Amino acid sequence: MAAPRRKADPGARPQDAVTALTITDLAQEFDITPRAIRFYEDVGLLTPSRAGRNRIYTQRDRTRLKLTLRGKRLGLSLQEIKQLVDMYDSASDTVPQLQAFLGVLAAHRQLLEQQREDIEITLAEIAQHEARCRQLLAVPARRKPARAAS
Repeated sequence: MAAPRRKADPGARPQDAVTALTITDLAQEFDITPRAIRFYEDVGLLTPSRAGRNRIYTQRDRTRLKLTLRGKRLGLSLQEIKQLVDMYDSASDTVPQLQAFLGVLAAHRQLLEQQREDIEITLAEIAQHEARCRQLLAVPARRKPARAAS
């Protein structure tokens, strides 16, 4: 049976951190299903060690999961998320990686801004249609009487 999960203490020193987490710990902490965590493992975003059939997650895995969920909230693809997450593990020069990621973010921002513009146009069209319907409903002479049921 796994030890009870401790709440993170913002002032804790690294040696105070819990080093071994279970899939249940992560699922509860991030409010996602164990199946989602296994999926992220299948696509290479998480790499837990094994103790028999049990997965053992480290703080590194926890950080990678947190970054994955953040990227998902931003609407990034799994490939883009993996690039971001892998960047944090890289010991090599990160300047090219950061520049590449800035490019990904810029493209995503442009897409979202276009979608927002499209939504604003659609909302304006809806408002026009609503106003026209209300205008037509306000003119009693134009209404046709309802047919009597036979």
